[in-house]
Amino acid sequence: MVLSMPHYIFESRTLKVRPGPVCGVDEAGRGPLAGPVVAAAVILERRRVPKGLNDSKQLTPDDREALFPRILEMAIAVGVGEASVDEIDLINIRQATHLAMARAVRALAVAPLFALVDGNDAPALPCPCDTIIDGDARSVSIAAASIIAKVTRDRMMVALHEEHPGYGWFNNKGYSTEGHIDALNRLGPCAHHRRSFAPVHRLLYPDASPARLAELTQPETVPEAQAA
Repeated sequence: MVLSMPHYIFESRTLKVRPGPVCGVDEAGRGPLAGPVVAAAVILERRRVPKGLNDSKQLTPDDREALFPRILEMAIAVGVGEASVDEIDLINIRQATHLAMARAVRALAVAPLFALVDGNDAPALPCPCDTIIDGDARSVSIAAASIIAKVTRDRMMVALHEEHPGYGWFNNKGYSTEGHIDALNRLGPCAHHRRSFAPVHRLLYPDASPARLAELTQPETVPEAQAA
């Protein structure tokens, strides 16, 4: 059962078995057509958990921005890692996500002894880890990591929007919204688009075989509001 708000329960259970720092790990930007994938790792202690933590997808952009500095101030340590578009295209989005997560954990000023990772796909991290489905809605450490990752990546996409304003990244953050797809068809892909994602690859290589397209990432079109 998914708890209504994230708790410190999973951290407490882990600390009973493995005394030492426990971090939560989550990513942002696995599904977009453009931009890097960003991961964050956060170590919290029970007595210093920012109020209002929740899965970043359940929070408004203003709520995430308000929580971002509070997490940085109250956490024992925060680490951020990313994998570039070139790395995504080279090793695929799953492996690039794992790479970003490992970089986030390594970026922590305090080395964790264990990690709690959102989802059901355990990455190779510098420490042992366990996965939690819907972890960003259940664990405060993972929820904090989801906010750090989301805000960090959103800010990156807003900066990239200044360089390439035609794609609407200020609003869609690189996700496959109708507006982004329309812009892709009009302007063509730029250097920040993921060539291993089918909608981009199809524009660059219109003669690509069905078998090749089937190998690529096939993102679904998402509403503009969901991408924000």
